[in-house]
Amino acid sequence: MADRKWTAALTAGMAACVAASVALVVAPAAMAGTAPTPAAPQVAADRGMVSELARTLHINPEQALARLGREAAFARTEDGLRRSLGAGFGGAYLNTDASVLTIAVTGSTAAAKVRAAGAAPVLVARSESALRDAAARLDRRAAQAPREVPGWYPDVRTNTVAVLYRDGGLDAARAWAAASGLDSGALRFEASAEQPRPLIDVVGGNAYYIGSGTRCSVGFAVTGGFVTAGHCGTSGATTTQPSGSFAGSSFPGNDYAWVRVAAGNTPRAQVNRYPGTVSVAGSQAVGVGASVCRSGSTTGWHCGTVNALNSSVTYSQGTVTGLIRTDVCAEPGDSGGSLIAGDQAQGVTSGGSGDCTSGGTTYFQPVNEILQTYGLTLTVTGGTPPTSPGPSTSPGNPGGCGGLPGWSATTAYAPGTNVAYASRRYEATWWSTGAEPSAPGSWAVWADRGAC
Repeated sequence: MADRKWTAALTAGMAACVAASVALVVAPAAMAGTAPTPAAPQVAADRGMVSELARTLHINPEQALARLGREAAFARTEDGLRRSLGAGFGGAYLNTDASVLTIAVTGSTAAAKVRAAGAAPVLVARSESALRDAAARLDRRAAQAPREVPGWYPDVRTNTVAVLYRDGGLDAARAWAAASGLDSGALRFEASAEQPRPLIDVVGGNAYYIGSGTRCSVGFAVTGGFVTAGHCGTSGATTTQPSGSFAGSSFPGNDYAWVRVAAGNTPRAQVNRYPGTVSVAGSQAVGVGASVCRSGSTTGWHCGTVNALNSSVTYSQGTVTGLIRTDVCAEPGDSGGSLIAGDQAQGVTSGGSGDCTSGGTTYFQPVNEILQTYGLTLTVTGGTPPTSPGPSTSPGNPGGCGGLPGWSATTAYAPGTNVAYASRRYEATWWSTGAEPSAPGSWAVWADRGAC
């Protein structure tokens, strides 16, 4: 009972904190008449998550709670600015205590829009898309990467692509990167002690097992099964505890898979926080600097922050691209496990360096890409998901219009997807699950394209 009361108090406190943060973020824009004031995001604050964040970040629980509220509000602001600025958007990141959202821009007009939204603009030479394209050029040369280069990623804080190199490998890293044809001004070389490896374990445990005993961790429940890391098993491989089989798997290049479980196994919208559980309500992605927590069957529950998005890392089996880079620790057997921000699913554990005694760097495969690739439906709180992916046919959203599918609260939507809702056509501007098109604040996720 004490835990339930504490969680309820946190949830109420979070709502108040988020409301205050949203007011601070959007008030200037509202006064200028440039944007509507969105409603406060509904964010759940689990006791265990707040406690672990406080321990990891060396702050008290009240500060951790306030941080989660600010991050939820800033995520909405970032999404809206990414959509409205288009090619002028150069990336976004939070400062150390998540009190300031910085938006990189490529021109003064975009900077004015950022100020109006309550964020801090910084002028940069390259847009976010240009940084991604630069990193992609290195991705195409991954097979030729020297052993001294464990990975690379677009670094929005410095507006460069950071290339990691091990001791004695700087010259090799520079030569390899130069062969891609990239301008040297777009590159930054960073000394690293990383020795990335997929976090898989071949010992007993209480997670799920593949074949004769390899152990990995469940990521997130989906209709009919769960998502996990691709390096844990190939398509067709069987699992036990829970029983099932890999219905799809991709590794290297990507590191994702999903397991279809046998009858009698019930997918639940929960993540184990050792002890207790955290509810999963959606999959709204967070940005650089945001706080996140990870769950895995070897080391349990640990938290940290996002260092970079769209990162590439080279394992002995090959290079994986498009990953979330964090300072959260992990160890063998944690592979496939959950990365969550508040109550929003973020990704599944791929691999990393270090351990949970000395710390380290861990990479995660974004969950929304997995859902979209396989057409999966994330299991979320607030109702029973449909038995198969598909549009909603509830009275409030009667099956779509104009030949478009109706919006569904449990379907993962990718940018560019069109749906019908309340007799209007909406186009997805960002990855989302559970973001209702007509709800206040949905301007960051859905663009209203008119009647259908």
